[in-house]
Amino acid sequence: MPENGTKPAFRRVLLKLSGEALMGDRQFGTDPDRIDAIAAEVKAVAERGVEIGIVVGGGNIFRGLAGTAVGMDRSTGDYMGMLATVLNALALQDALERQGAHTRVQSALDIQEVAESYIRRKAIRHLEKGRIVIFAAGTGNPFFTTDTAAALRALEIHAEALLMAKHGVEGVYDADPREQPDAKFIPEITHRSAIEQRLAVMDSTALSLCMDNSLPIYVFNMDGDANIDRIVSGERVGTLVST
Repeated sequence: MPENGTKPAFRRVLLKLSGEALMGDRQFGTDPDRIDAIAAEVKAVAERGVEIGIVVGGGNIFRGLAGTAVGMDRSTGDYMGMLATVLNALALQDALERQGAHTRVQSALDIQEVAESYIRRKAIRHLEKGRIVIFAAGTGNPFFTTDTAAALRALEIHAEALLMAKHGVEGVYDADPREQPDAKFIPEITHRSAIEQRLAVMDSTALSLCMDNSLPIYVFNMDGDANIDRIVSGERVGTLVST
């Protein structure tokens, strides 16, 4: 693990957590121990002076495309998925604040009783004050994934890197390693090559957005030992997707 005395390589980052990353060994829902471990790692990085925004998915509770597959209207399914991300955001906020971190949840859907409405300048001000900002409800629009929300929020808050936390894989491979054991790990690739090869980095809309704005993406295993801290310390962890 990097020493906390080393100067961080990044001043501000956006961390994308999948809903599955919050499940632990469960089949669905959230694992309190897993969320506490993630919160501890995020808090440790924030204490080094790194400003952190987080976009969390909702696949551990509901996935819009799954609803569509059984006949549900796509927009309805996507809105249900957005609400699932709000549940995850509140769970993560609670874990962070129990460990002494200062946080704010900003929602793209208007839910004033539990979260602030998303306002870009307000989010940036929270980050400047050392608060961890959790962005919920995706972009607030159907047909856009939380990957796209992560890319969009990263660009809006002027993050220097997008950290894509994966569950159970070390980074990007040329095939799904869970289906093909001989899949080759890719340590570095360009945005364009990832799009052309249809690699499972993130969805194509999000990847194009990062490519058009030269935003580097670090794809790494959330289950690794202090991988977020290692990345912000300048270590090469997982796969780097850049221009």
